[in-house]
Amino acid sequence: MKLKIDLRSLNTFTYSTYRAMIQVLMAAGKTTGQNHSEAMLGHTTMNIARMNRLDKKAEITEELSAKLQVLPKQTWLIISEAWCGDAAQNLPWIIKMAERSKHIEVAIVLRDENEELMDLFLTNGSQSIPKLIALDQAMEVLYTWGPRPQLMEDTRMALKTAGKDYTDILQTLHMMYAKDRGNSIQKEFLELLNQ
Repeated sequence: MKLKIDLRSLNTFTYSTYRAMIQVLMAAGKTTGQNHSEAMLGHTTMNIARMNRLDKKAEITEELSAKLQVLPKQTWLIISEAWCGDAAQNLPWIIKMAERSKHIEVAIVLRDENEELMDLFLTNGSQSIPKLIALDQAMEVLYTWGPRPQLMEDTRMALKTAGKDYTDILQTLHMMYAKDRGNSIQKEFLELLNQ
């Protein structure tokens, strides 16, 4: 039996309402989740800039666009948080992909408000985000993706194993995202959708 998700029980956002909610929180000196420290607000500010840039510049390849246009009807449930750098780097690409298909609906939920859901989709035992869960019309799980392209994940694990500082790891990953320009995530989605 496939895993089924009841979206009606979740507080979901569209991408535009997610972005608007982040702006409202930031205006009040807060971010998503419970930690509203200066560091988390700094991460969120940087992530707003990242998403703004990618919303304008991200372009989906013709090959991936063609694949997205013929997908059967599905919902892409995305677990995210405003302070998460990987979410800011990947969410705009995922949204651009979804916009290429009239058959994909996007629903975003916050990780820290949905721990039970998050715990069903752990990455190596951790609550890593963003996590995309594709659901068919019966709300059964078709496939998942996340929290980051494999190239970035492999680099992160290698740096972590080598004992690198968390800040250095983040800096390296964000430089990789900038150089990659969405190629890795698009390649992975094309492979995923061709299965």
